[in-house]
Amino acid sequence: MTYCTHKQFKKNALSSVILACLASQAFSLAADEADSSIERLTVTTQKRVQAIKDVPVTVTAFNGEMLEQLGIQDLDVLSEITPGLVIQEQSPNNPGFVIRGITSDSGSAQAAPRVSVYYNGTDISRSRGSYFELFDIERVEVVKGPQATLFGTAASVGALSVTTRKPQQEFEAGITAGFGNFSAKNAQGYITGGQQQVQGRLAFTYRERDGYIENIAPNQPDLNGIERLGIRPSLRFTPNDALTIDLVYNYEKNSDSGTSFKSRNFAPTGGDTSPYSFVEASGSPVAQQVFGKSDLGIERTVKDANLTINWDLSKQWQLTSISAKRSFDSLEVFDADGTQAWFLEFAEDATGEQFSQELRLSYNGEKLKSFFGVSYFDEDGSQRVPFSTEESVFLNCMGMLGSPLPCINADGSVNILTPQLTGGQLQLLPYQGEYQNFGENTAYSVFADFSYALTNKLELTAGLRYVDEDKTSRYASNFGNSVLAGVPLLPVTSTGGEIFSAEGSFDSWLPRFNALYRINNNMNFYTTVSKGRRSEVVDVASENSSTGVIPAITEMPAETVWNYEAGIKGNTDNNSLRYALSVFYQDYQNFQVTLQDDAGNFYVDNAGNAKNVGVEAEVKLALNDDLEWFTNLAWIDAKIDDDSSNGELAGNRFRLQPEYTLGTGLLYSHELNSQFRLNSSLIYSFRSDIFFEEANAPVAGFDISQGAVQLTNLRIGLEHTQQNWSVTLFASNLFDKEYLVDAGNTGGAFGFPSFIAGAPRFIGLEFRKSFM
Repeated sequence: MTYCTHKQFKKNALSSVILACLASQAFSLAADEADSSIERLTVTTQKRVQAIKDVPVTVTAFNGEMLEQLGIQDLDVLSEITPGLVIQEQSPNNPGFVIRGITSDSGSAQAAPRVSVYYNGTDISRSRGSYFELFDIERVEVVKGPQATLFGTAASVGALSVTTRKPQQEFEAGITAGFGNFSAKNAQGYITGGQQQVQGRLAFTYRERDGYIENIAPNQPDLNGIERLGIRPSLRFTPNDALTIDLVYNYEKNSDSGTSFKSRNFAPTGGDTSPYSFVEASGSPVAQQVFGKSDLGIERTVKDANLTINWDLSKQWQLTSISAKRSFDSLEVFDADGTQAWFLEFAEDATGEQFSQELRLSYNGEKLKSFFGVSYFDEDGSQRVPFSTEESVFLNCMGMLGSPLPCINADGSVNILTPQLTGGQLQLLPYQGEYQNFGENTAYSVFADFSYALTNKLELTAGLRYVDEDKTSRYASNFGNSVLAGVPLLPVTSTGGEIFSAEGSFDSWLPRFNALYRINNNMNFYTTVSKGRRSEVVDVASENSSTGVIPAITEMPAETVWNYEAGIKGNTDNNSLRYALSVFYQDYQNFQVTLQDDAGNFYVDNAGNAKNVGVEAEVKLALNDDLEWFTNLAWIDAKIDDDSSNGELAGNRFRLQPEYTLGTGLLYSHELNSQFRLNSSLIYSFRSDIFFEEANAPVAGFDISQGAVQLTNLRIGLEHTQQNWSVTLFASNLFDKEYLVDAGNTGGAFGFPSFIAGAPRFIGLEFRKSFM
C-alpha cells in the first residue's frame, strides 16, 4: 500500500472539500431529481435547537443512530471520525481530551481542565471523573474554539457535549448481546414508556474482555482488559405542556485490568522489549498494604445525578434550571517501570465531588434570540500517589550503588543486593512513601448571549461570561529516609504528612463575537472571534529552608487564547449533501504545559506563547438510497513559539496532536426482500505522526513518538425488518495494525520510559432485538 506524503495528503484532502463546497449548487440540480437524502441534523450548541448550518461556530455532531450504526461505544473511537478531536484512553482513570492540539488530561486536583466535557448539560471536565460509557445516546456535539459563554470556563479550546436519550410515553425496549475474541462479552439494553404526565427509561451496559497484552508475572492479570458496568435510570415529568422535568441518575463501575506499561530498557523473562509482545509486570508484593489493592488494575466508581427543568413561560420565553451532583472514586495500581523488578511501583487514588447549578432565561423572538443567566460550580478533589520499591533494586537500577551487577540479568532474573549490603541480616528492604495534592474550586458566573438578525441574510452574535473563582490548593508528602541511602529514595521534600495550603481568588471576562451571513437558502458563511482561558494554577509543593520544610507556592498565570475563525456550511435542497469548511488561527499567552519532576510528580509550567493554525472540513453525501459516504479531515499546525524566552520547549509541537487527520466511511443499507435488510459500515482513519511528550525528544535514548497510523473498522449485519432483530459481524482494526497509545509516562521521569500498545484486531458477533 502506498502512503500519502504530508504534502499530498494536505493538497488532495483540502482540494476535495473545497471543490465539494463550490460545486454544491451544481450538484443540487442533479440531486434534487433523486429521492436519496441524509438525516437532517439539529444541535443545541447555542442553547436552542438549530440546524447545524445555522450555528456560527465549528461543530461536529452525531446522533445516537449513527453511533450505533458505526458500532461506536468508546470515546476514543469517536475521535477517529471527528476533525480536530483526539481522545487518548490509557484507562478510564486517565483519558486525554485534545481539541485542536490542546490536551486536557492532568490528574492534579490543583490544575483546571482545558476542554469542557459536558454530560446532559453539566460540566464533568475533571480528568479522573470525565470518562463514561457511550450507551443509549441521543446526540454528541463537538464544539471547536473557545466557548466560555456556551460551555463554561473549562471550554478554553472547545467542548465535547453528550446528551443521553430521554424517556418517552410509547413503550419501547431493546436488547443487544455479543461476544468476540479475547473472551469478549457485551450486553446493552433499554426499556421506556409511561403515561402522559410521567415517563420512565432504564438503560444499561456491561462489557468485559480479557487483556490483549499477556502478563507472565504470577498473580497478575493480562493487561488492557476491561470490565465496565453502566446503569442509567431516568424519569420525565410533564405535568402540562409548558413544563418538562428530567431526572437522570448514572452509575458506572470500572474494574479494568492494568495498563500495559512495557519497558524498552529490559526484556521480560524469555521475551523482548517490543511493546506488542508479552510483559512481565510483577507489581509490588506489598501492594495490598501500600496501595489498598493487591493486583494491577483499576477500581473506579462514578455516580451522577442530574435534574433539568424546562419551563415555557410564554411563546418567546423559557426558563431552564440544571442541578447536578457528581462524584468519582478511582484507584489505579500500575507498574511504572514495566518490568519484573520491584522497582517503580505506583498507584493513583483520585477522588472528587462536584455540585453545579445553572439558571438560564432564554428569549426566542423573530429577530432577537438570546439567553442569559447565572451559574455556580463547586468541586473538591484529591490525588494521592503512593510509591513502593525494594531499596537495593531501586538503587541498583538507578545506578546509585556502583555495582557491576545489572538491574535485571539477561536471563530475566532480578538482582536483589540487600543480603550483600546488610551482611546477610536482611533479605529484603521494602520502601514506601506517598505524595498527595488537594484542590477546592468555587466559581460563580454571570453570562449573556445575544443573536440579532440585522437583515434576512446577516445575523450578529455577541456573548460574554464573567467568572469569579476562589481556589484552595493543598499538598502533603510522607517519605522516610532509606536504610541504605540515608535519604528519601524519591527526590521529594517530605512534609512528614503535614498538609501545606495556599489560596487565590481570580476573575475574568470572556467574550465571543460571531457573524453569520446566509449566502443563499443552502449555504452560510460565518466568522468568529472568541477568548478562552485556562484559569490560574495555585501550585503547592514543599522545599527545604534554614528553618525546616516549608511550603513551595507557585502561582501560574492564566493561559489565555484568542481564536479567530471563518467557515462555510451548507447542504443541498433535498439534503443529499452536507458540508462544512473552517479555517482558524489561535494566539496563546502563558501556554500551560504539564510536566513531570524527577519523582514522577506531575506539575504545570508556563511555556510562554504559542500559535495554532488549522483547517477542518466535513462532507456527508447520500450517493443513492442505500449508500452514504462521509469524510472528516483536519490539518493543524500547533506549536510553541520558537522564541528563546520560551525555554527548552521553544518551537516544539503540541503533544498528542497529529498534523493531519482523516476519517472517512461508508454506510450501506439495502433491502434484500420484504423481510430482510443488509446493513454495513466501513470506517477508515488516518493520523499522521505525534509526540507523546512536550519535549519532542527521545527519553533515555528511546523515541517518544508514534508514526502515522491507519485503522479500518468494518461491520456487516443482517436485519429482519418484520421481527425487529439483527445479527452483525464486526471487526475493529481490521488489518491488525500495531501502534502506540502512549510512551514515556511515569517511568520516563526516572529514565525508564514505558510504552503502551494500542488495541489489536477485535472481531465478534452481535445480536440485537427490539420490542415496540
